[in-house]
Amino acid sequence: MSRIGCSLSMSYEFLIALRYLKAKRRQTFISLITLLSVAGVAVGVMALVVVIAVMTGAEKDFKARILGFQSHISVMKRGGGIDAPGQLLGVINGVEGVTVTAPFVYGQVMLRSAYGVSGAVLRGVDPLAPVTQIEGYPPERLEKRLERKAPSRGRPAAPGVVLGKELALNLGVGEGDMIYLISPKGMISPMGHVPSMRQFRVAGLFDSGMYEYDSAFAYIHIDDARSVFRLGEKVTGMDVWTDAPYEADRIREGILERIGPIYWARDWMQMNASLFSALKLEKAAMFVILILIVLVAAFNIASSLIMMVMEKTRDIAILKAMGAKDGSIMRIFVYQGTIIGMVGTSIGVMLGVVLCFILKNFKIIDLPKVYIFSTLPVRLEAMDVLVISLSAFCICFLATLYPAWQASRQNTVEAIRYG
Repeated sequence: MSRIGCSLSMSYEFLIALRYLKAKRRQTFISLITLLSVAGVAVGVMALVVVIAVMTGAEKDFKARILGFQSHISVMKRGGGIDAPGQLLGVINGVEGVTVTAPFVYGQVMLRSAYGVSGAVLRGVDPLAPVTQIEGYPPERLEKRLERKAPSRGRPAAPGVVLGKELALNLGVGEGDMIYLISPKGMISPMGHVPSMRQFRVAGLFDSGMYEYDSAFAYIHIDDARSVFRLGEKVTGMDVWTDAPYEADRIREGILERIGPIYWARDWMQMNASLFSALKLEKAAMFVILILIVLVAAFNIASSLIMMVMEKTRDIAILKAMGAKDGSIMRIFVYQGTIIGMVGTSIGVMLGVVLCFILKNFKIIDLPKVYIFSTLPVRLEAMDVLVISLSAFCICFLATLYPAWQASRQNTVEAIRYG
């Protein structure tokens, strides 16, 4: 019987709340405020869904671009190059989660063409490694690009180099042109230290979409890089790829346990921590700013409920005289405000999801070329939508508490006498 009574109590409170949402002739202004409250919540939630989806899409796109030409983990030796790369390669490959390991040579050089000079970060890579080490160059294509061309017209064979698009523009060269690579690892002559200089053929260009990489990096064959930096059989370090890129920190710790303290390692998230921190901070800031729209709508909900309480003073007194408790009166207005919040949140989520679908599939917004994206990168995640919905609902619920509490404190006798 107690359960039946509880359900009846809940039902009459909810029905009264629904009835109060329907405007009569003299309550038109209150109803208008209610509609504006619903619209405000809906607009705020819609803006939150779209903006957070764009921020998430930008973060995912950045990560995909970085992983397109950067290894998941880089292992290097403290104080110098790695003397026995084959032995270290076998040890790293034995770590759980590691899929591919490839040696690399790394250093700074100067590049000179007939039209200019530019500093560059030179990476010597193994084109036979079964991974894509440069954006847009699968292993078989990279091997063909970095191979030596046959001598022609008495000229010696020139090894190939793949340049970033912006770096090639700075040098004024294109595919097939010749450039000189100047390395500080030269030789001692009677004139003092003389940097070494070698001629390379521009075998290709890569475009990662990230200016910091496209304007600084140049790739050559690892054997040519060893010769340029006079390393002999040494290498600078090991590039490691894993089967779980987002767990690279855990796998990195496993590698360090195997290879010992004379080596150090960094994963791709550590190397790009400043970028990801900035994206997360911007995402959080946009969430806080846009949630203020929902907060303004919540104030509208509170004001409409306060006016509703003033309008329904006599009704509240009659309900109390019939035996309604303070908690029941409070629940009536909490239900009323909660319904407004739920309706506004639901409409906002639906509009936001629809708008995200349109932006993602129809690409109606074209961004200027100064951005790395040609259109808005939209990625809608269920967890983001859930957090937005719960946040909006909680704000709307909290906005109902004060008006509902004021309604429950109405004096029955005074309300009937002066209502």
